[in-house]
Amino acid sequence: MVTAPSPIPAKGDRRPVRERLLASADELFYREGINNVGIDRILEHAGVAKASLYSTFGSKDELVRAYLEQRQETRRARIERHLAGKRSPRERLLAVFDAQAEAMGQPGFRGCAFLMANAEQPGESRGKPVCDDYRGWIRALFVQLVKEAGARRPDALARQLLLLYDGAVVAAQMDGRGAEASAAARATAAALLDAATRA
Repeated sequence: MVTAPSPIPAKGDRRPVRERLLASADELFYREGINNVGIDRILEHAGVAKASLYSTFGSKDELVRAYLEQRQETRRARIERHLAGKRSPRERLLAVFDAQAEAMGQPGFRGCAFLMANAEQPGESRGKPVCDDYRGWIRALFVQLVKEAGARRPDALARQLLLLYDGAVVAAQMDGRGAEASAAARATAAALLDAATRA
């Protein structure tokens, strides 16, 4: 969900312009909000000229879209890494909550980047389809995992687990107790799954 904040780029930063702009956008948009961070702040933080931003992304909206796409790739990769090697359907489903716990335990965690972006951006923004795509993916993943586990009424259980997943992030963001929220969410998910698969 979040990467550790990167330091302000030093003069002579040799990373490609696109990478520097995305790193700055990732840090500033996530920490301060998309609407609170103007192009000039990103340019200063990245150490690049305004023309570089427009030749690379074309607009702030496109930079927002790229930032959210990068967040989505990171989150999906984290979840897939936790799923890899898990054999039982129960372990695979609970691995999603383990991935969430890892993200919530990282320095600088502020909540779900997609939830925050969705709240900030109007429906026609370039970032909205990325948020919708992520939401569809995580919803479908829960449906797939509960079906693999042989749960009765898998669609209903998947909705409950997604609500639990979302609630854990909000609790961690609001209460500042990510470890407690993730442990409670995982335990509740296990109980729900066990009840739905009990003969």
